[in-house]
Order: sequence, then structure tokens, then C-alpha cells
Amino acid sequence: MLLLDSGAQYYDGTTDVTRTIALGTPSAEMIEKNTLVLKAHIALASAVFPPQTSGDELDLIARQPLLRHGLDFEHGTGHGVGFFSDVHEGPQRISIHAKHSAPLSAGMITSIEPGYYKENAFGIRIENLYTVVPFAKSKYLKFEFLTMAPLDKKLINKYLLTAEEITWLNSYHQTVFSNLKKYLTKQELEWLKDACTPL
Repeated sequence: MLLLDSGAQYYDGTTDVTRTIALGTPSAEMIEKNTLVLKAHIALASAVFPPQTSGDELDLIARQPLLRHGLDFEHGTGHGVGFFSDVHEGPQRISIHAKHSAPLSAGMITSIEPGYYKENAFGIRIENLYTVVPFAKSKYLKFEFLTMAPLDKKLINKYLLTAEEITWLNSYHQTVFSNLKKYLTKQELEWLKDACTPL
């Protein structure tokens, strides 16, 4: 397994994305743990929350799918993203240690990046950037994804996902394909089409 944390600075924004990719045939344990990390990611990415919600409150949402299996990760779940800065930029953070960070509000950009790491074996992280937006016409907030990069389906056990989680993943991949297809060569387009087929 390859864990690749990458990003770049552009004149119109900064990127930060992590993907875990299977090189060869992943073990059943790798697939199970990656699927649990995906469930953690989707749990927070799908959350609806009131204004003034703090990062430490949101952090626990992401950790639940892992904690239920006796697993956890030692880093924060998300950080604000700067512009031509050091990428990690406040005032917001999503972390159990974020009690004094600014609550999330509309317009903020944050990462969501739960993970799992088995010492001397392999590591997993799934990181997208999101912007905080109003939820429907209510006073509540939600996350809207900015990152357009497919997830490796060889590392996903769909039988561990709920119907809602599968719908989220398929919708995400459909949006990724729709947004990227016009920029790709024929060969790249074939790869992306396969990567974004429904689970």
C-alpha cells in the first residue's frame, strides 16, 4: 500500500490531498481497515451541524467508526487551509485538542483526514478539502467537497458500508468524473471512468 500526501500552491488556491493506493493485491486486513477509515471520512463529510460547533465536537464524529472497532489515530482529523502559506492555517481545527480553536462557520475551508496506522506494516489516510456551507435553507451548516480525486476501490469492502455510505461514495465519484473528464486524454479518461464506476 502507498500512502501519498500531496498538494500544491496555485494562484487561485492551495491543495492538500491524501490517497491510499493498493500496489498489487491488498490483504483482507488492509481492505477492512481502509474501509473503516472511509466510513470515518464519510461520517464527518456527511455531518450537519449548528453554527458555532467546535472542532473537538466534530472530531468525535469521524472517530466513531474506528473507535467501535477499538481503533484510533493520533493526529487531528482536520485543519484549516491557507493560501500561499504553510497549508495548515487556523483559526479552525478539527481535533480532540481543538477546544480553543475558532468554531466552524460558513466560508471556512478545512481538511477531513482520518487514518489508521499499523506500526512497521502499513498506513492509511483519506484526505479531502471541504468548504463549510449552509445546509439547505436552514440555520445549520454542512461540508461541501473541493477535492476531485477518486478513491481506490480495490481497498473498499462494500459489504462493510451502509446504503447511505455507498450512495455518498458513488455520488462523489460521479462528481469527480463529471468535473475532470474534459481535461483528460483518451487514455486518462478510460482510467478515470473505471476508477469512478459505481461500487
